Formats: sequence, C-alpha cells, structure tokens
Amino acid sequence: MKFGNECYTWFMKESGAYWANKLDHMIEVTAKAGMTGIEPIFPWMGDLADPGLLAESLQKHGVELAAIAFVEDWNHPEETEAEKESAARAIELLKRFPGAVLCTVQMPTGRHDLEQRRKNLVANVNAVSRRAADAGIKCSFHPNSPETSTNRTEEDYKVILEGLDTSVTGWTPDVGHIINGGMDPLGKMKEYADLINHVHYKDWDGNPEFALMGQGKVDLVGVTQWLKDRDYDGWVICEDEAPRAVDDPDGVTLHDGQWIRETLIPSLT
Repeated sequence: MKFGNECYTWFMKESGAYWANKLDHMIEVTAKAGMTGIEPIFPWMGDLADPGLLAESLQKHGVELAAIAFVEDWNHPEETEAEKESAARAIELLKRFPGAVLCTVQMPTGRHDLEQRRKNLVANVNAVSRRAADAGIKCSFHPNSPETSTNRTEEDYKVILEGLDTSVTGWTPDVGHIINGGMDPLGKMKEYADLINHVHYKDWDGNPEFALMGQGKVDLVGVTQWLKDRDYDGWVICEDEAPRAVDDPDGVTLHDGQWIRETLIPSLT
C-alpha cells in the first residue's frame, strides 16, 4: 500500500481562506513528510487545476496525484447542470493522470427528507462514476460524519453502500468518520471489504471528534495490518482533522508522516 495526504487538513475552519491557491506548498510539505501521493479537493485547487501546472509541481516534489476529492451537494434526483459541468472538468483533469482516483464526497447539507436524499446521493454518485469509468478513471465514494450528513450512520452506510453501482465505483472507508458515526472501523471494513478501493485515515477520541494521528482511539495498526494481510495495494490517504491542524497544518502533516514511518509501519508483521 502507498501513503498519501489529503488537503483538507489545510482548509479547516478559519484557516481555510489563507491557504487558497497554495496547493504547490501542500505538495511540498507532503513530500517533506515522506508521503508519496496527494489528494487535493477539486474546487480548491487554484492555479494547479491546470493539468500542466499540476504535473510540473508534482514532478518537482516527487509526489503522485493519488486522487481528487470531488465534492458536490447532489441534493436532487439528477445532477444539476452546474454539477455535471464540474464533474466533466474533474474527469478531464484526471484523464491526464492515469491511475488517480475520483473520490466522490457529498457536501453535508442536512438530514431532512433523509430517505429520498440518500436515494438522490446514490443516483448522482453512480451517474458521475459511470461517466468517469467510461473515461478509464477509477472511482470511489467517501462517506463523512458531520451531523448534517446523509451518510454518517450504520443505516446510512447500508442503504448507500449497497446502492452503489459496483461495476463503476468502490468505497473509501474513512476510519475516523466511521467511528464518529458510531461504528467500528475495522468491523465495517470487513463487512464491505469487496468494495474497498481507496482508504482515508484520521484518528478520533470523541472530544468531541478527531485527534492527532496516533493519539486517538482508532486501531490504525490493526486496520493497516488487515489491509496488508489482504494485499491491499491502493492508497491510504491521511486526512488529519485534529484541532491542532487549524493553526499548524504543516506541522500536523509532518507529524503524521513521522508517525507512519516510525510507529505504524514498524508495527506491522
């Protein structure tokens, strides 16, 4: 398996605006942390949404484009024209980076009309994934766990994961979001093991939510050992949402890379 880094660590809360159009810096820090891939968020890529400029930055720092997090509302039975146009641009970008994953994520906007809105989400994700798969792009759906998310509880997971068109998309288990939604991360991963084609790591302590990697309650060693035993050869993307990341995303990213190298990997058998 390969370890990479997600850019949301830099965009948490008040610090987000400061980091606009600084993806090159994030790629540089990812490389310094010893991670070999990065997953930027599509609406927040700035100048590096240009594939030529992105390729130049990645090559300069020796980092791969692991995935793009593609975030939309998807609150209607079908995609809006704006959502379709955004998806088309993301797909065109990914066509320039063979092997990079389209990681679909729904923006949390409430749990009202939940049954219908879960159906809408599944229909929209499947539609995007079919077009991306037709372009040769691997796709994966990433649930999240804010209280306004339609895809945070065990019931949500059952409805949504079992509704995915598995011929064109897989599942990205985010271990921190799984435990934040009241589930056991490894247990849920075992339940839907055949869907996993991309993975996100964050730690959690329930105070009230996420913790610095290695300092929370997620059994990251056990999850990683299970992935290794299954010969998982995809990306493990670190998306640290510890409170410290608000003020020091660079330092948190460097900490995560060091913890992976010095604690997580040596613990595996």
